[in-house]
Amino acid sequence: MEQVDTRLEALRDAHRGTLCELLRIPSVSADDSFRPDVQRAADWMLKHFQEMGLEAQQFETPGCPIIYAQTPAKPGAPVALVYGHYDVQPPDPLDEWVTPPFEPTQRGGNLYARGATDDKGQMLTHVLSVAATLEAMGETPIQVKFLIEGEEEVGSPNLGPFIQQQRERLACDCVVVSDSSQFAPGVPAITYGLRGIAYYEVRLTGPKQDLHSGSFGGGVTNPANVLAKLLAALVDSDGRIQVPGFYDNLVELSDAERKEFASLPFDEAEMAEQLGVNGFFGEAGYSNLERRWARPTCDINGLWSGYQGQGAKTVLPARAGAKFSFRLVPNQDPAEITRGVQALFEPLLPPGVTMELIDFHGAPGVVFPPDSPYIQAASRAIQHAFGRRPVLIREGGSIPIVGELARALDADVLLLGWGLNDDNTHSPNEKFNLEDFHRGTKASARLWQEIATLSTA
Repeated sequence: MEQVDTRLEALRDAHRGTLCELLRIPSVSADDSFRPDVQRAADWMLKHFQEMGLEAQQFETPGCPIIYAQTPAKPGAPVALVYGHYDVQPPDPLDEWVTPPFEPTQRGGNLYARGATDDKGQMLTHVLSVAATLEAMGETPIQVKFLIEGEEEVGSPNLGPFIQQQRERLACDCVVVSDSSQFAPGVPAITYGLRGIAYYEVRLTGPKQDLHSGSFGGGVTNPANVLAKLLAALVDSDGRIQVPGFYDNLVELSDAERKEFASLPFDEAEMAEQLGVNGFFGEAGYSNLERRWARPTCDINGLWSGYQGQGAKTVLPARAGAKFSFRLVPNQDPAEITRGVQALFEPLLPPGVTMELIDFHGAPGVVFPPDSPYIQAASRAIQHAFGRRPVLIREGGSIPIVGELARALDADVLLLGWGLNDDNTHSPNEKFNLEDFHRGTKASARLWQEIATLSTA
């Protein structure tokens, strides 16, 4: 490992340059006008793997290409599969960026660009660690496979079928994903649980056109008024979700987990100041971390109706709508949640309004055993690179493909986040701390050594 660490130290500037090269490609998967750039990013990944001497292929899909690469097989040793994505979120609003989103710029030890931490920078730590290991040692101690897609930011519509079709090719003992954060600056973390999601749009339709609210108000049902009633019915004053059957089967936090979360260095007042709010609200009886990581939640993501322009216009709107989502914990079934939402809303609809409930997508939550030997191996690798053992946390966000990979490949999953909570992912001025980028690469290189010590028997 000393040879690999020495090689990584010598390559720091080159690795930063490689990251900047990929960040300059505006691979926005949500906007078809960027499709040539998404293809360019896929080609870049394929070429980079080939230049490393890996066996690499580009698989076409109805959407964006999937890149697969692998080091030579190591009979008797475990196999690790790295999952990541080369696509990025749209950079809008552009006027809020200090520097252009696709011109990587270093300020105060951070590299600013769209995709810096989500996920190009984090994904590249594993690619670069394998390259450095090959340069220093001539081989890797285990077989490392790479599955890099270009549609994660639009829900990975083509990755699920690919995984099912290529299960033999993707077979592994553990899946490594770096698309999350450390607990705090200087406090690395391994995430052992992710919340799931159920996402909806509700559309209400009343009269065939907007009406004068004075002439028709009180006689014609107002879709906007009904929408407010439906949304208010979702959560009670104690933060409990009112969808029938919502809490029936969910997995509760253990006493040990609650004690572990309580011991973490979390300052709620500091978080409030950072977010610019004067307090917090959530489900009664649970701490802030518990509510955000391991309890189900409901959020309205957008809503519209009636007149939105300057000044007053007294209309009774013809239509109203909202987007809303639930974050789910293990044993909550998105399909059951959909049936529960229908059961909650339908009795609340008065005459004169019709409802359409659109189920966009859903995925269950996942929790992995925190005492897994692969998590222990990752803990040792992170301590080597970051100088302290990581804490074990859950994450409130959802990475639906993680659960699918675990189930399809019957593999452990390591969620190793090198980013920070203030990296502005999905927002203007996204960044990645360069020291964490290099520490993540060093931890990744050590991870292959640590996994090699594990038995697959």
